[in-house]
Amino acid sequence: MKIQLEPFWNWHRQKHRQAGDEASKLLMSLALRAARRLLAQVHGAPKPALKRLNFCWEMARPSSNMADFREVFAKAKHIAIITGAGVSAESGVPTFRGAGGFWRKWQAQELATPGAFARNPSRVWEFYHYRREVMLSKHPNAAHIAIAECEKRLRKQGRSVVVITQNIDELHRKAGTKHLLEIHGSLFKTRCTNCGNVTANYKSPICPALAGKGAPDPETEDATIPVEELPQCEEDGCHGLLRPHVVWFGEALDPDVLTEVEKELELCDLCLVVGTSSVVYPAAMFAPQVSSRGVPVAEFNMEATPATDRFRFHFQGPCGTTLPPALARHESEIIA
Repeated sequence: MKIQLEPFWNWHRQKHRQAGDEASKLLMSLALRAARRLLAQVHGAPKPALKRLNFCWEMARPSSNMADFREVFAKAKHIAIITGAGVSAESGVPTFRGAGGFWRKWQAQELATPGAFARNPSRVWEFYHYRREVMLSKHPNAAHIAIAECEKRLRKQGRSVVVITQNIDELHRKAGTKHLLEIHGSLFKTRCTNCGNVTANYKSPICPALAGKGAPDPETEDATIPVEELPQCEEDGCHGLLRPHVVWFGEALDPDVLTEVEKELELCDLCLVVGTSSVVYPAAMFAPQVSSRGVPVAEFNMEATPATDRFRFHFQGPCGTTLPPALARHESEIIA
């Protein structure tokens, strides 16, 4: 939704400056009139109509019939799979969300911000160094593998799979997924705060000063590493301070990546939502947008989410259990 509305708001701001306050007041007046008419219709609706609406709502609840999903899957040509933290949880990846989701005394929301990095780059780099080292010991689980194998198999049939992930752990890449859009960046990429150069970085440790640092225990003292000893840009003559190439709280997503996401979502004829709470925007709107144009959406999650009732299918349980049979070869597939 964000990507579709942004051009409109830019246009509106420009027109507002050109036409002045009177035009804005007129638009607001028209909007208020439309809202009043809608409210009058809703509040004035007879009770039998409301009962029919409730009946339709009951009928619209998502199905958990795997056989029905498999029939839809067998016909799909372009499948978009949107994944979140839940798909990596079974690999033992800490999420740093909810109760107990702390690193030392802080939650991710307190460290993963431009302001936190500006105030204390040493502490933030300790946090990300810890996360990088943890991820180097983790492996893709059955859900990651099922997605990668499905992509490889369908490619041979002239069909396509794209994975749009909020995760920064690169487990999809490890599993073998090729068509991957990482909307929040990657733990294993860095960006120079001076020249802006982005590069892959799998060093362990990422710099000598961080060796043995980053312990999550609340009693651990900050290492207070001097800025000049933190990861530095290796471009000729730069030596700027590096930061993790991830999208922090308060930062916008990469517009180029969002453009690619929009193209894929417009193209897909089946969408899967795997292990995501559907509360982090703009990603939370991706699948509902697809569903709104009549494309089947299937949700695979441990529990229902705020978007569940907008989808055709919902399969509850661990992704590593529910996803492999959903994406396995269908009997109607022709393997070359």
